[in-house]
Amino acid sequence: MIQNVGNHLRRGFASMFSNRTSRKSISHPESGDPPTMAEGEEYRNPTEVQMSQLVLPCHTNHRGELSIGQLLKWIDTTACLSAERHAGCPCVTASMDDIYFDHTISVGQVVNIKAKVNRAFYSSMEVGIQVVSEDLCSEKQWSVCKALATFVAHRELSKVKLKQVIPLTEEEKTEHAVAAERRRMRLVYADTIKDLLTHCAIQDDLDKDCSNMVPAEKTRVESVELVLPPHANHQGNTFGGQIMAWMENVATIAASRLCHAHPTLKAIEMFHFRGPSQVGDRLVLKAIVNNAFKHSMEVGVCVEAYRQEAETQRRHINSAFMTFVVLDKDDQPQKLPWIRPQPGEGERRYREASARKKIRLDRKYLVSCKQAEVALSVPWDPSNQVYLSYYNVSSLKTLMAKDNWVLSVEISEVRLYILEEDFLSFHLEMVVNVDAAQVFQLLSDLRRRPEWDKHYRSVELVQQVDEDDAIYHVISPPLSGNTKPQDFVILASRRKPCDNGDPYVIALRSVTLPTHHETPEYQRGETLCSGFCLWREGDQMTKVSYYNQATPGFLNYVTTNVSGLSSEFYNTFKACESFLLDNRNDLAPSLQTL
Repeated sequence: MIQNVGNHLRRGFASMFSNRTSRKSISHPESGDPPTMAEGEEYRNPTEVQMSQLVLPCHTNHRGELSIGQLLKWIDTTACLSAERHAGCPCVTASMDDIYFDHTISVGQVVNIKAKVNRAFYSSMEVGIQVVSEDLCSEKQWSVCKALATFVAHRELSKVKLKQVIPLTEEEKTEHAVAAERRRMRLVYADTIKDLLTHCAIQDDLDKDCSNMVPAEKTRVESVELVLPPHANHQGNTFGGQIMAWMENVATIAASRLCHAHPTLKAIEMFHFRGPSQVGDRLVLKAIVNNAFKHSMEVGVCVEAYRQEAETQRRHINSAFMTFVVLDKDDQPQKLPWIRPQPGEGERRYREASARKKIRLDRKYLVSCKQAEVALSVPWDPSNQVYLSYYNVSSLKTLMAKDNWVLSVEISEVRLYILEEDFLSFHLEMVVNVDAAQVFQLLSDLRRRPEWDKHYRSVELVQQVDEDDAIYHVISPPLSGNTKPQDFVILASRRKPCDNGDPYVIALRSVTLPTHHETPEYQRGETLCSGFCLWREGDQMTKVSYYNQATPGFLNYVTTNVSGLSSEFYNTFKACESFLLDNRNDLAPSLQTL
């Protein structure tokens, strides 16, 4: 019953390429929908594109391994073809999310790339990509990396409004649901770094005394590339993958100047294309080592474009940050020299590199926590609040998208579903005669939950993190068999719909705060994944769905109520309905500001 939370969070990202066939018979009578599948025919996403490339010596670096720049070009091409298959018109690369390279690819091996559109917004879409290497002699395969790219449909004479992606399988539904949350993350990425530097103490080591420090200026690289027709698409715009390959090249040179060795690229922070470039443009690529840690270094790369030599204004095309290591003969990372940044801008880049490293480590911790080994709650602080909020909402959406919920009982139009996988979850559902936005406001404020839920004795707002996230301290009555009341420290993350058909979401999970340690007075309880999803069901009608993934301390209570078909769940949910009906016209300022 105990779930490995790391696997659970990663499943939402990796599931889009599961080898399982989730549906064998799919019917869509409406015109414009995907064609009907014959019985026994394997389903394939209509936007999926596959590319296989044999790695030749001309594709490799000094180690006989596939150049990451070449791989980025293949990834971008495959993803672009998938985007254009959905859009029906030319598409350009807008961004590429963080990429972590887990395995190298050698000469003679085959690179298999799959790409498919996860979700379309107005004129942009998210494309999921998986890269696997294959040894043809041994028939072994290795996962190389996964990536998420954003493409924009581009038609010169008119705006493009993309048709919606229709998710069919459980994996597609999960990716479709979580794509909106990832889009939100991309939009706040720059602000996240800025806030971290402003409000958090980042260890920068600028005052350390090291005699072997290398001045950052010694690693600076500048290169110019002329965009020629082979570098561009049929509209004359430079391929995003080509620009990324040029960026990887100058970054590798900068890294080599620090370590005096051949570095290996391990990760790339988000590529963000600020504007297009065309055939005839000159692209100036600049790279410098921003910071060097014990076994890794961050290289910043900037791309600017100009048309004529006489131009004084250059267009900022792209920026990215790449993490390199130097491997010894046993493929273990070697110790690197320290870097001495230039005063001013160099020190800013130095500190930002430390902030990005902290974010990477926080994110790695969030996805690797093992429920059986550590507490379910994870530490909350300003440095990880964005990612913790993201995983909070994504976990609930992943649970919601599961296909194998089983109806356990229905009483007076209140339905109870259960899901048994590696853990036990339950889901309550009803329709209320209240507008969805009002339901969202009323249920978002946990301070009002004791008005209808007897499991919430009192609720204190500890911190209003921002408009969408708040932290509460909850006191609950003791469960059967316990003498002490329980207390919870809960992060509540709320989201409004991204598109028509999306639900309102209120996601809840436990966190730990230094100001609210466990005390002898209470037994500390934890919730890993719970919350509400609210759908509009017409004028002034809302479908209210509550989800809860049973944690070990709550498990006995849940199984008792489910197996015994207890009316306790039903009574609580009906009390929620009465609360919503009685307060549907309540527009108190405290609710409006949530």
